[in-house]
Amino acid sequence: MVELPDFMNYANKFSQSEFVEKIARIAKRAGSKLVYAALILYYTLQSDKVSKADKAIIIGALGYMISPLDVIPDAIPIAGLTDDLAVLIYVLKKVWTGIDPEILARARERLSKWFDEDEIEEAEHLFDAE
Repeated sequence: MVELPDFMNYANKFSQSEFVEKIARIAKRAGSKLVYAALILYYTLQSDKVSKADKAIIIGALGYMISPLDVIPDAIPIAGLTDDLAVLIYVLKKVWTGIDPEILARARERLSKWFDEDEIEEAEHLFDAE
């Protein structure tokens, strides 16, 4: 299991425009699971059904993902995004009860922009073999 960094220090790194730009840039390299997790959190952040506390940890996680200065730099092949995925999965588990099925559908629909049906189906098993 990957030890989680203190991702809350990255909350000030989050911006919607930087998130959208980074996801588009790294989608294929990052893989469908990371992109799906990030999109779910991004759309959850926009929901008025989510507590401020949950929004705060989502902002920290997405800020961590956006930041080029995280524990394992994203430029390192394969390993570079492992810590990002671990943080996103951790936060997803924390806020999962607040995630509306409509959010999952929006994230899945957006995934189809970058991934084929097999990759999307694999992404839907977010909590398998983390």
